[in-house]
Amino acid sequence: MNDARPTAIVADDEPRLAEALVERLRTAWPELCVAGVAANGPEALALIDAEAPDVAFLDIRMPGLTGIEVARAARRDVHVVFVTAFNHYAVEAFERDAVDYLLKPVTDERLADTVARLKSRLAAGAPGPELAQALATLARLAPALGNGAAGGAGRLAWIRASVGAQVRLIPVDDVCYFQANDKYTSVFTADTEALIRTPLKELASQLDPERFWQVHRGTIVNVSHVATTTRDLAGRVSIALKSRPEKVAVSRAFAHRFRQM
Repeated sequence: MNDARPTAIVADDEPRLAEALVERLRTAWPELCVAGVAANGPEALALIDAEAPDVAFLDIRMPGLTGIEVARAARRDVHVVFVTAFNHYAVEAFERDAVDYLLKPVTDERLADTVARLKSRLAAGAPGPELAQALATLARLAPALGNGAAGGAGRLAWIRASVGAQVRLIPVDDVCYFQANDKYTSVFTADTEALIRTPLKELASQLDPERFWQVHRGTIVNVSHVATTTRDLAGRVSIALKSRPEKVAVSRAFAHRFRQM
């Protein structure tokens, strides 16, 4: 430890998420001094070199350098905690290699457990040699998981969306449908309506086409959330969802997709 008071840096390319983690660390670990916040990988590495922190909280997906690349290039005496939105398969890899991680959205209970482990490790001294092995494993996983993919490179697994004044991480599996909304796209889950800035056309290219079907010029539906389809006397098709009360209209151009349902 650098002195009697432990120090840390936080790195995340989403400023509000970084600020939220800093605030929660102040509550969970009052004696910890956060020496700086980085918005990308190179900034994180520079902060580690300049501040020589005891702990580095690193978002895995950052511009310039990933959190894994920062950890591999950083001083060997820094304790690394990865902050990640990866799916449960990647989390299993973290746990298998005994890597400290916080899964977004970070819960108070998980943060408290991580702080307790960090205090024990800081008292024991420098990180053990298992960190190098863990980083090698994660580096091998990075090409498949670096985009937050659930079913292949480039496929979205999580959506960062605004719900009022909050930013939430929503698993794409929980999304019932997406709908174009002026300059934004509305994201509908079973109990939430959120907004993202990504246009629907751009979003469509990042979704798994086997699960997410375009049913209208302005609507993409997660077919796993479809309960039934109905065709009226005029031939118009509508979709009833398993967990939302409204029906979703299907345009004639996409109605053929539901003939066998």
